[in-house]
Amino acid sequence: MTLRNAVSRILALALCVFGAQAAEWNLLIKGGRVIDPKNKIDATLDVAIAKGKIARVAKDLPADQAARVIDAAGLYVVPGLIDLHTHNYAGTGIKALTGDSSVYPDPLSFRSGVTTMVDAGTSGWNNFPDFRQRVIDRAKTRVLAFINIVGDGMSPAGEDDPATMRPEEVARVAKENPGIVVGVKTAHYKAAGWHSIDRSVEAGKLANIPVMVDFGTLTPERTLEALLTGKLRPGDIYTHCYSGLRGELTPEGKVNPAMIAGRKRGVLFDVGHGAGSFNWNIAVPFMQQGFAPDFISTDLHTGSMNAGMKDMLNVMSKMLNLGMPLTEVIRTSTWAPAQIVRHLEIGHLSEGAVADVSVLRLDEGAFGFIDSSGARNAGNRRLAAEVTIRNGVVEWDLNGRAATDWTNFKYRNRKR
Repeated sequence: MTLRNAVSRILALALCVFGAQAAEWNLLIKGGRVIDPKNKIDATLDVAIAKGKIARVAKDLPADQAARVIDAAGLYVVPGLIDLHTHNYAGTGIKALTGDSSVYPDPLSFRSGVTTMVDAGTSGWNNFPDFRQRVIDRAKTRVLAFINIVGDGMSPAGEDDPATMRPEEVARVAKENPGIVVGVKTAHYKAAGWHSIDRSVEAGKLANIPVMVDFGTLTPERTLEALLTGKLRPGDIYTHCYSGLRGELTPEGKVNPAMIAGRKRGVLFDVGHGAGSFNWNIAVPFMQQGFAPDFISTDLHTGSMNAGMKDMLNVMSKMLNLGMPLTEVIRTSTWAPAQIVRHLEIGHLSEGAVADVSVLRLDEGAFGFIDSSGARNAGNRRLAAEVTIRNGVVEWDLNGRAATDWTNFKYRNRKR
């Protein structure tokens, strides 16, 4: 090596070192419309990320202080989306939601702007440890869980046997997995009586966590009014609120007074779209009468992801086209669910918060949206994920906005 070449290499190395030291931020998202409901922000700002945290949110941050810059002009920069109702207990080989009907989180989360999924009772107090080691602990996506009151969750054995509904066991599992187990779930109950509801609420009290209810089948005793005005507590969640399967809408086309009374008591309402729980003939009059959801969620599983539901952004787009303001669509998909699962470190873009960020595009045009019954409704706006950042790392980049153009890219020498 000549002296000239040696000096050039030393200078290049020094420049690299100096550049690495000069870069105050790992990533800078510039010029996007930042919507951060927690902090009441809706403005064109820059978002800087360093060491997996939100470093700064301000106007005109210097691009030369960042190792990488994402041009977000014309896009929306929001907290990483939180899907409150998913089914992720995959990989067991069982032909049920505790297996083949569930969806591993990472293949679908980031491409739809989601950084946190909350499994809604797929596992119970008996098989939650298997779910945790099989899926939760291996996922890049943050996965939290509502624990089913039934021991084996949504297994082929069903969810009707009171003998397997053990509040003390649910509370024990919740206390052994703090921050991961965030609630209790009861679903699909077809038997007589209030066993599933009463024992779920008891478990919620013992563990000091909310209950999510898929109310199952109505009977003369098990009425929507009794559930929402007497059984559930403030802060408990009624999911599938636009299904129409349990009298949510009266024959006269009015929101059931029980739903209104439940809301006044503090019961919260979740979309939980799924394969059979979102219908235009229910959702449209509900929204026209001012009954918007507290949470937007998917009820993700193999039966819903390729049908009318598709993904989180598709469900959010439906609510947007039903007249829900974009800021509310974002709030009910970020800060609202973060609060109910008591993870106050996520769902917002405060400086110092974990850097879970979604950069979204809002397209305008002629679109069609399908409900759970296969009916179509037209819309003129649709959300799409351009970039998804989880814990400061770009996990999804649709158009290479965080990437280096190939003409300036330093390819590694590859041996053939």
